[in-house]
Amino acid sequence: MTVASPTSNIITLRPYQKEAVEAVYAHLRGRDDNPCVVLPTAAGKTPCIATICRDVVHLWNGRVLVLAHVKELLSQAVDKLHAMAPDLWMNIGVYSAGLAKRDTTQPILVAGIQSVYQKAKELGRFDLVIVDEAHLIPMEGDGMYRRFLDDARSLNPQLRVIGLTATPFRLSSGPICVPPPEGILNSICYEIGVRELIAAGYISKLKSKSGKFKANTDGLHVRGGEFVPAEVEALMDQDGLVHAACKEIVELTKDRRSVLIFASSVKHGQHVAKTIERIAGEECGFVDGETSGIFRDQILRRFHEGELKFLANVNVLTTGFDAPNVDCVVLLRPTMSPGLYYQMVGRGFRLAPGKADCLVLDFSGNVLRHGPVDQIRVHDPAAKRFGSQERPSKECPSCQALIATGYATCPECGFVFPPPERDRHEAEAGTAGVLSGEITDTEYEVRDVHYSVHVKRDATYDAPRTLRVDYEIGYYQYKTEWVCLEHKGYARQKAEAWWRMRSCTPVPKTIEEAVALAKSGVLAQALAITVRHVAGEKFDRIIDCVLVTKPELETVAVPDAPDESWDESLPLPMQPEDEIPF
Repeated sequence: MTVASPTSNIITLRPYQKEAVEAVYAHLRGRDDNPCVVLPTAAGKTPCIATICRDVVHLWNGRVLVLAHVKELLSQAVDKLHAMAPDLWMNIGVYSAGLAKRDTTQPILVAGIQSVYQKAKELGRFDLVIVDEAHLIPMEGDGMYRRFLDDARSLNPQLRVIGLTATPFRLSSGPICVPPPEGILNSICYEIGVRELIAAGYISKLKSKSGKFKANTDGLHVRGGEFVPAEVEALMDQDGLVHAACKEIVELTKDRRSVLIFASSVKHGQHVAKTIERIAGEECGFVDGETSGIFRDQILRRFHEGELKFLANVNVLTTGFDAPNVDCVVLLRPTMSPGLYYQMVGRGFRLAPGKADCLVLDFSGNVLRHGPVDQIRVHDPAAKRFGSQERPSKECPSCQALIATGYATCPECGFVFPPPERDRHEAEAGTAGVLSGEITDTEYEVRDVHYSVHVKRDATYDAPRTLRVDYEIGYYQYKTEWVCLEHKGYARQKAEAWWRMRSCTPVPKTIEEAVALAKSGVLAQALAITVRHVAGEKFDRIIDCVLVTKPELETVAVPDAPDESWDESLPLPMQPEDEIPF
């Protein structure tokens, strides 16, 4: 097939969609391998597909096959092709067992890969194959896509393949584009990011609600690149966790219209649905892979139309589910797959009238595990220890540093990790931002405060130290700030203001003196702190503190001399570290 430049276009493309189509044509003209287009969920892949289909048929007198893996995607593709390119309707056929269609002769054929992977010769010669959700193409083995394409090339050795996806990596985190002959898709020819489309108003804003804790997945095993399902169910489906999480979901979504919940298993999803119904006093729908087609369609229709506010699901509404009204996504399913994480969050990207943004509530550590959705961290699958107890990284509960799992003590702040307790987890949404740069402020009740001398790693003997203040906000949960009493300039001025806000005693000049005074009770008790988290940044900042009245001098016993001894009872022993987050 000779690829010329298109001379007309009935479909009105957005600027980035036009750029994507032009990039595909430039790739096909200038290279011999197969391109991939990366567009975020809700960015509009179908207009690009429709434009290419029209040009193949009308400009180049060719024949094109559009492949997808679920009937919802096939149905959506056909409907949107008809709506966006009405001049093509007589040229479009469908081959899908799920849709009970067996068309074979049309210039444009939309087909389910499960229905046609053994029928390439029956369908005839194609010039171009377009694969929707291309991240589902397997890297290895004789999968359905590879088998079909091998047979199709026997009919046309010049066959070209185009892939479209929002996530150019697989479950095991490998890239979908690799050089031939191993790869079916070989190079990304066009990509646009989530933040660009949000800024331009093409997809919905996302925000994550500040929470305090998340499910503790440290004890879960990994098999084949994903957490072991039975262990995930045992972790997530405990009565206390389900009740606390559902209570928070109901409270945080009072002003939301459509709440889509991703559960960890059928049993867990049914448990969640019943608990939400009991707490909210209204129905929560539930669908899974075994839900009958008629009942499933009825539930989804009610959710689309706003009759049903809450909808829980297991493994069915990640791709091919188009519900613009979704303004809250709840992640109750931990996953090692960056693609699945993106697909779940991506259900909230679509725009809808009256929808200002989409709230993401993460109860399973996915945002922390994979990073902000516009900066997903894709790990090298060769470095993973499949089947082991350990995941690639863990979060320090004191300073929020992401460190290798093998550390017993945090190298950043010295926090000593307790032994793993697989069944211990909390029931409130995580605080990590779902978009990089997103700012979330969280208020924590303070149980206790610990003071110690902080020495920076590799510091010289006469280097200034800092007063380390650890706010205990839960069992083995701390938030930390550093007060620069031995520094000069602006850092010292801030430290003096910090001290005067809390104490009637003169500002100490040394950290040993400050620790001794703090332990003697001269500082006002902290009742609560507000912590600011900026997604993508290493450290949080304490931006506010609720204090009781400052103690009067006569009510406290000020020590005669600084106590330089170390209190071994402190849960956070003083250790040097590489970096202080000033």
